[in-house]
Amino acid sequence: MNNTKTNKEIKLKWHSLGHVVRESSKDATFKRAYDEELARLNMAQKIRALRAAKRMTQKTVADRAGMPQSVIARIESGTRGMSLDTLGKIAAVLGRKIELV
Repeated sequence: MNNTKTNKEIKLKWHSLGHVVRESSKDATFKRAYDEELARLNMAQKIRALRAAKRMTQKTVADRAGMPQSVIARIESGTRGMSLDTLGKIAAVLGRKIELV
């Protein structure tokens, strides 16, 4: 006998992303990881916005910071994190200081 349920027999409950995040955030480990990822993505967005406001290319920032352009591209795209050293070099090129609050 086939135990496979048909589409009519399966009842799915759909949830919004916001609902899933709210429910998952009740777990301290998830919340910490989510907050860290959100902070990293916000930093990437700020770096890109500062660079664009100064009308600098990724290549210019990278050259002045002493790193390959691909590093800047990956940071800005959110696909790569960065060390404090790398962040410091980029901040200096963009005329900013790192401040821990």
